[in-house]
Amino acid sequence: MSGRTSGPRRLLPCGDAAFLVEVADLDTVLRLVAALDAARVTGALDDVIDVVPAARTVLLRCRPGGDRVRGVAALVGSLDLPEEPPEPGEEVTIPVVYDGEDLDEVASLTGMTRDEVVARHQQVQWRVAFTGFAPGFGYLVGDDTSLHVPRREDPRTKVPAGAVGLAGEFTGVYPRSSPGGWQLIGRTDAKVWDPGRASPALLAPGNLVRFEQAGS
Repeated sequence: MSGRTSGPRRLLPCGDAAFLVEVADLDTVLRLVAALDAARVTGALDDVIDVVPAARTVLLRCRPGGDRVRGVAALVGSLDLPEEPPEPGEEVTIPVVYDGEDLDEVASLTGMTRDEVVARHQQVQWRVAFTGFAPGFGYLVGDDTSLHVPRREDPRTKVPAGAVGLAGEFTGVYPRSSPGGWQLIGRTDAKVWDPGRASPALLAPGNLVRFEQAGS
């Protein structure tokens, strides 16, 4: 496999049959996952049961057995990464009503007007980097840093399903009612998690996502 090792990786054991790989940034996570997927296709990582990416880490769950886990860890520690993240998947369009409770706060934090925040959110090319927190919750990253805002200092005890929010470098849609600290800018009727569908999750890692004004 050609490419580069791309910086240090810290491997931390998680129980008897898993370990966590810490890397420098999300870009490295995406390239590491691509390299792991390629290695699994060739059979080099048959002892890996699950790969769970996050913002700066990748968790690997392995088949039980110390030798198996050590073998996987040795391979992952030296695995070459592709120069670029994997090609994006299909595009998903999500209609949004931009009336979120934190829209004014986001406008203040970014130095924009409410309308400019809405327009920028629709103009950014978003991509699902990984999923987590709750089934169907996709962490979307974009190619524009102007909407990077901190989480709320006081998280809400209840955020409704369909709420669209911003936090750090991410935007996302709450799949169900839950506590949350993201800055809410709107809401959507799109069901990002529906167990009745053949593919319950509307958003999968790699998908491109375009937000549009509801009713447009």
